[in-house]
Amino acid sequence: MEARITHVGGPTVLIEVGGWRLLTDPTFEPAGARHRLRGALAAIGSRKLAGPAIPAAEIGPIDAVLLSHDHHFDNLDPAGRRLLPAAKRVLTTVSGARRLGGNAAGLAAWDSARLEAAGRPAIEVTATPCRHGPPLSRPLVGEVTGFALKVEGQRRGDLWISGDTVLCDGVREVARRVRVGTALLHLGCARFAVSGPVRYTMNAREGAELIGLLRPAVAIPIHYEGWGHFRQGRSTIEAELEDAPDEVRERVRWLPIGDPTAVEV
Repeated sequence: MEARITHVGGPTVLIEVGGWRLLTDPTFEPAGARHRLRGALAAIGSRKLAGPAIPAAEIGPIDAVLLSHDHHFDNLDPAGRRLLPAAKRVLTTVSGARRLGGNAAGLAAWDSARLEAAGRPAIEVTATPCRHGPPLSRPLVGEVTGFALKVEGQRRGDLWISGDTVLCDGVREVARRVRVGTALLHLGCARFAVSGPVRYTMNAREGAELIGLLRPAVAIPIHYEGWGHFRQGRSTIEAELEDAPDEVRERVRWLPIGDPTAVEV
């Protein structure tokens, strides 16, 4: 079975498979936008350095949005938020669904929802654990989820989206419980000056370790560019991966931003 995967930019990916059109973490604001977090982290902000490769108005109909979290600007910006009501379903965290209301449904870790429609293969969407920062950071940074997609007729294994996370026990559990064929990995080593060396997403070293654990057919880096708080862009990640084992490097596939790419699933 073949999927078409389009990296729109940042964490935003259009997945077309079996007649379904799924969108991850919609971010469609233009370059130059500045945003700050909320509540206890209101001192933290960043500037958007690159706009989406495809405008929201041209993205087309969406069957489901897979939203890792709703409370950070680089995963759901104002333009992306305006797109949500047009989707048939929004799957996200339990707390995010309460905030969003409407067509949003919340999934706790390892809970599943099923996408079904006549003439299309069913897709089982399972929420997977994330930790968006160091131990004990969840009360400050909030709830985040990843998603494992099991498509009827797939051959290589689940399509897994890591969500914004560091490499932690919950993420390692994915490698034990899910046969991952295609992995979309949020990398970029997100950091902010106000919080010093604290990382909020995986760096290249953690990404390489995770690929070694998952052993997917294909590992696709996303969410490593487009914002000022990323410390490792593509060139840095590629340089870091030079020290990784061949079996890790050979699985990495960079998608051209904005162009649909065929991937076997």
